[in-house]
Amino acid sequence: MHDWDIVEENIVGKNIADKNIVVTGGTTGIGRATVEALARRGARVIFTARSAGAGDEVVAGIHATHPDAQVSHRSCHLDDLASVREFADGLRRDLDRLDVLINNAGVSLTERRRTVDGHEYTFGVNHLAHFLLVEELRELLVESAPARIIAVASDAHRLGGPLDFDDLMAERAKFGVVGGMKVYGRSKLANILHTRELARSLDSTGVTANSLHPGFVRTRLARDSEATMLGERLVWPLIGRFARSPEQGASTSIHLACAAAVADVTGAYFADEKVMKPNSNATDDAAAKRLWEASLELMA
Repeated sequence: MHDWDIVEENIVGKNIADKNIVVTGGTTGIGRATVEALARRGARVIFTARSAGAGDEVVAGIHATHPDAQVSHRSCHLDDLASVREFADGLRRDLDRLDVLINNAGVSLTERRRTVDGHEYTFGVNHLAHFLLVEELRELLVESAPARIIAVASDAHRLGGPLDFDDLMAERAKFGVVGGMKVYGRSKLANILHTRELARSLDSTGVTANSLHPGFVRTRLARDSEATMLGERLVWPLIGRFARSPEQGASTSIHLACAAAVADVTGAYFADEKVMKPNSNATDDAAAKRLWEASLELMA
């Protein structure tokens, strides 16, 4: 069975026709596979693209085999909160409903960088931008209920230890390959904690929020890192054979977006389309609440 056959098999019988679905980071990797699969099955998909050319290429590829697919892209730079707000403004203006929001985009770096707003780049893009996007779209999602929010997290949340609320900007962190992965892991821990608190705050609204681990997937997650060239030339030829394809990695995102079986599940962490237990740092409700409050302060 080919990778696309796996994706198609997972979607068959799941009602996504004419659903409005927004996906962040839809031009490469898991995001692109998610966009393609959902658009091929009849959803109206809007995805973010860092460049118009990359977005156009994805749309053209889908239309080449599915001319009637309802798919489009919009600019949104997750390292710039003003861009996130502008993107959300456009969605609120143009959509009468939003059925599914998939917070998929992510980065992993080996060096410290800052976002436009001065936040540490990995935490800023992976957590803060998506935190803001959810808040900006919260009212539309509630008005559209039943609706779903999905966060692509990672089992890398197990790597970095608990969140250090005195150093969310990783000022004291050592980067490099190992240190950068720990910073990435803490950003993924933040995704799970955010989703947990989000589910609590949306209780009884008809909007669910779940996070997931896509597996070890062949993606360009670290494409912005200075170590990427070395990794693509030396590391991936050795370990890439053990990685999943992006289509396989997208399977759980698609399941959470479509499956009737998870319609009422919220606040859970999934892997391989099943509820899994994250580590204890990711089930700390006090930390989840504290992260929420800290994130709101960073938005101010």
